[in-house]
Amino acid sequence: MPTANKKVLAVVDDLFFVVKINDMAKRNGFQIEFLKSEKDVLEKALENPALIIFDLNSTSVKPVPLISKLKSDPATKGISIISFVSHVQGELKQQAQDAGCNMVLARSAFSTNLAQIFKRHSSSL
Repeated sequence: MPTANKKVLAVVDDLFFVVKINDMAKRNGFQIEFLKSEKDVLEKALENPALIIFDLNSTSVKPVPLISKLKSDPATKGISIISFVSHVQGELKQQAQDAGCNMVLARSAFSTNLAQIFKRHSSSL
């Protein structure tokens, strides 16, 4: 089994989160790549990133079906996937969990815990 690398993939449209994620990734020594298409996510996931981050409100892809595809493919099912969503979107949160997302956080909790998320994934390398 290949070991995880220092790459993080992100499917995030919100500029506030793009800046925060980019800054935190660099502080923790990760290479970050923001993707805008399902095809790109599926291709880049084969490079075994340490983490994939999804904004469940992304308009560039359909996050829940894409998470399901990633988790059902033997080549990518072991990749840690963390997503975030508005705290009022409980149904969408549940759909992401059912699709196999490892962790689904409210937007505010994701923002607050971003440093810990990166630290945890850097220590597992």
